[in-house]
Amino acid sequence: MSMEAALVSVATGVLKPVLEKLATLLGNEYKRFKGVRKEIKSLSHELAAMEAFLLKMSDVEDPDVQDKVWMNEVRELSYDMEDAIDDFMQNVGDKDERPDGFIEKIKSSLGKLGKMKARRRIGREIQDLKKQILEVGERNERYKSREAFSKTINATVDPRALAIFEHASKLVGIDEPRAELIRLLTDDNGCATTQHQPKIVSITGPGGMGKTTLANQVYQKIKGQFDCCAFLSVSRSPDMMNILRTILSEVSGQRYSNTEEGSVQILITKINDFLLDKRYFVVVDDIWDMDTWDIIKCAFPATSSTSRIITTTRINNVAHSCLSSFNGLIYNISALGMVHSRQLFHRRLFKSDQDCPSHLQEISEQILKKCHGLPLAIIAISGLLANTKRTEDVWNQVKDSIGRALERNPSVEGMMKILSLSYFDLPPYLKTCLLYLSMYVEDSIIEKENLIQRWISEGFIYKEGRYTAYELGERCFNELLNRGLIQPGATNAYGIVQCCRVHDTILDFIIFKSIEENFVTLLGVPNPTIGKKSTIVRRLCVQGVEEGNSALLIADLVFSHVRSLTMVGGLLEIPSLEEFRHLRVLDLNYCSKLEDHHLENVVRLFQLRYLNLKGTKISKLPKQIGRLECLEVLDLRGTSVKQLPASIVNLGKLMHLLVDDNVQFPEGVAKMQALETLEYVNASIQPLEFLCGLGQLMNLRNLWLILDFEFYSDTEDTLKRMFLPYVPHVPTWVGSLRNLQRLYIEAVIVNHDHLCMLGALPSLLFLHLEDETESNEKLKISGEVGFRFLKIFIYGRFFEPVDLMFGTRSMPKLEKLELHEFRMVEANSLGFGIENLPCLTSVKCTAVAGDDGIVEAVKTAMERAASTHPNHPSLLFQRLR
Repeated sequence: MSMEAALVSVATGVLKPVLEKLATLLGNEYKRFKGVRKEIKSLSHELAAMEAFLLKMSDVEDPDVQDKVWMNEVRELSYDMEDAIDDFMQNVGDKDERPDGFIEKIKSSLGKLGKMKARRRIGREIQDLKKQILEVGERNERYKSREAFSKTINATVDPRALAIFEHASKLVGIDEPRAELIRLLTDDNGCATTQHQPKIVSITGPGGMGKTTLANQVYQKIKGQFDCCAFLSVSRSPDMMNILRTILSEVSGQRYSNTEEGSVQILITKINDFLLDKRYFVVVDDIWDMDTWDIIKCAFPATSSTSRIITTTRINNVAHSCLSSFNGLIYNISALGMVHSRQLFHRRLFKSDQDCPSHLQEISEQILKKCHGLPLAIIAISGLLANTKRTEDVWNQVKDSIGRALERNPSVEGMMKILSLSYFDLPPYLKTCLLYLSMYVEDSIIEKENLIQRWISEGFIYKEGRYTAYELGERCFNELLNRGLIQPGATNAYGIVQCCRVHDTILDFIIFKSIEENFVTLLGVPNPTIGKKSTIVRRLCVQGVEEGNSALLIADLVFSHVRSLTMVGGLLEIPSLEEFRHLRVLDLNYCSKLEDHHLENVVRLFQLRYLNLKGTKISKLPKQIGRLECLEVLDLRGTSVKQLPASIVNLGKLMHLLVDDNVQFPEGVAKMQALETLEYVNASIQPLEFLCGLGQLMNLRNLWLILDFEFYSDTEDTLKRMFLPYVPHVPTWVGSLRNLQRLYIEAVIVNHDHLCMLGALPSLLFLHLEDETESNEKLKISGEVGFRFLKIFIYGRFFEPVDLMFGTRSMPKLEKLELHEFRMVEANSLGFGIENLPCLTSVKCTAVAGDDGIVEAVKTAMERAASTHPNHPSLLFQRLR
């Protein structure tokens, strides 16, 4: 994949978009502006040379001071140049008839430059820009020629990269510490305090040692033994309200958005009251100070001797503080031994049936000794080596580059050196994508879809050839996974990673680099000291700023050139949105103090591409929202918006519209031809004209539709994913969706005819089917039913036990089968013929707790069926309480 010339990058700023806009001004239709054309051509040549040089210099780990100053000046000037050109084009011409897109605006505006005033103005703009560029260039040596390493990118996630994050059976060195930790939690020996208190174990050790991984493995192993559980991360800048709402949400099972804020004391009381008569198990991850723990611990009743708590921290004093109110002890996590270090290292670099080549064995051992058993260091260095040649010379260079830093301080200096090596090994576009992660809060779960959409809106990634921008964004995400620079989170039924985390140590590094390059400005975050910071803000992220401190934080900062604004938690008293006229991305996700009036000027953001209002208290959008002609993503989920303005149908570039199922759409949705994703649409509250218009959206790929009557669609050739909850039966029109690949459907009745209709879908790969049939009818699936290419089948019944029978030649490509047994009553219902599924590799069954004898019999029957299958599919049997 060729993405070296990304539109926007940390290395070249926005030189690429500037060059594209200048190239448009050189078109044949503008030849009459000879003086302007000459200046544009000269400026373009100068900028092209600078861009090529900056790309080469981006691979130099430590450029000399003169080069670095010059690079920073050119990059910053590129932003100012684009803003000046955009402002000029926005101000020329009829403002009531603005064409779509900047290239179109340039063409439209230049067509009206017959007026001498406008012609002289653009001439002065170009001459002034050229003068600034030449002045910068004259302060530096002529451009040097330096070699740049060639970079490659993998199209998919390397399974060897994910192997180090897989479930417990494949995590190296996890068995013994996990067993020891479980023993400490369940064994009463060695406890000096009274026994009526919950037991607590505080895991302590340096960053990168695997504290969170170990705590999570114990949590997953024994959480089923407790009435309610919670796993939460605290981090260095804790939002106490958010933390307590998360605890209440997890232990009570209610949605986070349904937990009222109130006050810290009120939330503590609610959690305490809920847990008072229950056995609970809570993991509090990544605590940095004793004051934070002193507040959180108040939420947990201290009178439940059968409850358990795990905390993790890097700081010994904090670990001891965690024991002050509960009955427990400290667990010091150990580094990996050489055997496990070697397993982790080799798992990433070599296939399961392949040993380390003899010519690399000695150098591998030397590299591993420098990693001192630090899992994060091994993951990062193996991710780097996986993208280099397997020669002793190359690996020796990597080993020598690490230097003696790890020998002095294996958890800090050496780790940063390894991350520096990994960073400078990245191609320019991946450097940019990685540094952008500094915009997310420490310990947060980062949704892949959200991240990629923001990358695209920022201009880091764009459509190329036959690949969509989103597909290329997925490749970038996968490559960062492959290199161990981000950690995978939850996966979907396909096994595709849906979210990620950034390890604290890696986050420290990318925050440092982001500030150094003036790529991101962070407010309210304890930042590394790197000398004087720029007052010109390009991307602004505000995290946990307390009221009263905002004036000091924003003093001297210039907001007129901000391209991205992210507010986390509260709302900083910053200038009106009108001051952010060049904004591309506005993310106010769960911004608790956002009100309708704060959005009054959002319609003036003529460049805005991404607007996230999810989880806010917004109740209405500005009437003129349709003026945001560049908007591509609009997320209104979890808001109080009930009615979309009529002008929203004028958003001709909107691709992703995410709303709740109680939102009323205006008429004319057929005009929104760019829509690819629409979530959720409640057909019962929409006019028929709207539904007919919905069927005309020829680019629609993903549709979440709630309906109680027939819906006729013209999108059979494009629709690939559909979510249909709460339907009385499988609608007949679903059978016409020829390209549908993924279907989730909840129906009151599912019978043999419905199965035949679904089985005839020629492209269906994934089917999640839930039904409420109150009968003893057995659903029979045979070769005649279809499902020729189905790979994943998830099925459950709400009121009766699952009763399936797979006949011969049924589902010939099925690999994964999941059964949600909401009410199991008979073990013999599990004799369903899985031996007739020739490609089956895994079976999962979720059982609702009931008669222990019946549940055990069901489990035994499943184990027998799996063991006698020719493929010996893996079996996961879960019991819900």
